[in-house]
Amino acid sequence: MTRLEFRVHELTVGQLAERSGVAVSALHFYESKGLISSRRTAGNQRRFTRDTLRRVSFIKISQRVGIPLAEIKKALATLPEERTPTVDDWARLSETWRADLDTRIAQLERLRDDLTDCIGCGCLSINKCALANPYDELGDQGPGPRRLMVECARPDDGDPCAGSGKAGGGGTVAADAGPCVPADR
Repeated sequence: MTRLEFRVHELTVGQLAERSGVAVSALHFYESKGLISSRRTAGNQRRFTRDTLRRVSFIKISQRVGIPLAEIKKALATLPEERTPTVDDWARLSETWRADLDTRIAQLERLRDDLTDCIGCGCLSINKCALANPYDELGDQGPGPRRLMVECARPDDGDPCAGSGKAGGGGTVAADAGPCVPADR
């Protein structure tokens, strides 16, 4: 890997890709979505400020834990444009996702621990399901694997687990505000 000199204040897209471990095409995509920005030289080449490396790393880590790009974009918009973000900036930003990440962790732990058990799907085909979900009582709560799903008690305001099919298993959205809660707990 090419070491960047300290006095280099701008990076080419190739340097940013090499240093961040992100493909050039992904950097172009991030830029098209407004997650990062560059300036253009007289020859129409992209130049990224050095702090873009931190932003790209933040995007990669956030995606890895399942944060949708729309949420990442909102978070990055709170960071200062005129200076490199500080440790306090990053701490404040990451704190906003703590509750959602805790909910996801709990759901993954439940999935790990209960996957071989009844998941509340209503199939009643496994002997244990008849004991754990007699007469498909969990079916009254709605469709799907009720014991593994998450319901959100928040309106769909970009919440990563609001609505079906999104990260977190997707549940129903209730009218009152509150944290995401497991469907059967």
